[in-house]
Amino acid sequence: MYLLLKALHLWMIVSWFAGLFYLPRIFVNLAMVEAESEAERQRLLLMAGKLYRFMTPLGVIALLSGLWMWWLIGFGGIGVFGWLYGKALLAALLIYYHYYCGRLLAQFRNNSNSRSHVWFRWFNEAPVIILLVAIVLVVWKPS
Repeated sequence: MYLLLKALHLWMIVSWFAGLFYLPRIFVNLAMVEAESEAERQRLLLMAGKLYRFMTPLGVIALLSGLWMWWLIGFGGIGVFGWLYGKALLAALLIYYHYYCGRLLAQFRNNSNSRSHVWFRWFNEAPVIILLVAIVLVVWKPS
């Protein structure tokens, strides 16, 4: 049971991260759309909206499966499972990042985005760094 749950968790994490990596790339393109290119803007907004709606349940399932695994092995103390607390903090950051992507999408829909495509290129790097740290924690498992 635990290994199936772990496989589900990994599948959902990989799928969710695909969205977390790609949605800000759509934002880069939206930030670069010329004012007279309304059709292109609408197409990108449609893509971004569909992607956000698709990736949200993936993130929820990833979170719930991770919490379920943590519950199955016992929450433990800091000394025993300290790396899990670090991973939980990273998951909380990703949940906020996901939420913030939704707010940015709303700004694009309302024509109130004031950020440049360069800002979105840097913004796109946050989940890459969080993923790297999470992988190191899971593989190394420092206490």
